[in-house]
Amino acid sequence: MEMLTIDPGQMDHKDLHQFILGTVAPRPVAFVSTLDEQGRDNLAPYSFFNAFSSNPPIVVFSSNRRGSNNTTKDTLENIRRSGECVINAVNYAIVRQMAVASVDFPLEVSEFEKTGLTPIASELVAPPRVAESPAHMECKVKDIITLGQGGGAGHLIICEIVRMHVAKEVLTDRNRIDPHKMDLMGRMGRAYYVRCSGQAIHTIVQDYLPVTIGYDNLPSAIKRSPVLTGNDLGKLAGRVNLPTSEEITKASQMEEVKTALSQVNSKAALHYLAKTFLDRDETELGFSILMLDDIN
Repeated sequence: MEMLTIDPGQMDHKDLHQFILGTVAPRPVAFVSTLDEQGRDNLAPYSFFNAFSSNPPIVVFSSNRRGSNNTTKDTLENIRRSGECVINAVNYAIVRQMAVASVDFPLEVSEFEKTGLTPIASELVAPPRVAESPAHMECKVKDIITLGQGGGAGHLIICEIVRMHVAKEVLTDRNRIDPHKMDLMGRMGRAYYVRCSGQAIHTIVQDYLPVTIGYDNLPSAIKRSPVLTGNDLGKLAGRVNLPTSEEITKASQMEEVKTALSQVNSKAALHYLAKTFLDRDETELGFSILMLDDIN
């Protein structure tokens, strides 16, 4: 593919901003509630956000300086004074209300009132939680790292979670979060978002012990396949072992395989057949069928 080469030092920070946000995506959204010195609440979304440790439980988000006038935001000022915040999860049900909270309202205006969201008391920190959010993280701020002084420069706000609240309705019977029920939203570049449920969710199970065979140990006929995609090859490379002779023999006895082998271009037919099984995540069988090409 043809690539556009970008030198960050030679590009306007606003243009660079949209390239970064479009590339590092999707990103989770931190819906951060804070209080100022007068006890007035503030609620604002930040998509420069992620989790970085579970022991201790650490999440980090960045409150960037405004690109328009190089000023800092209320969230940052409130956290500098109090050292506390609540990070609320954003699901599909409240995403448009979250968007309203991104408006640069005056300091004395409550985003809770403007969005129609409900503040509820936290247990260990002063800022309120968002009742409609499916998960809340009460946080104590461990550090604030300033990354620059110009417009668009970030301040990494490193938070330790001291209390979590998760809606029981999004949990499985094993007390695990069900991503379809959680229905989170992710931010992409500019006005683009992604809904993290339904067909957008893919299950990828990859063994890491014992060590897998890797792409380099795949038979050459498979690596040169004109049919298989990079993802197909990744499924095969992620297997722990090559198919056994018994598995290959069993595959050769399938009627679909016999039909493929009888075709004029039997190799291509075999690869197309194998791909149908790989697409259904029947990797073991697809791999066995492909090994017949290496034998024949």
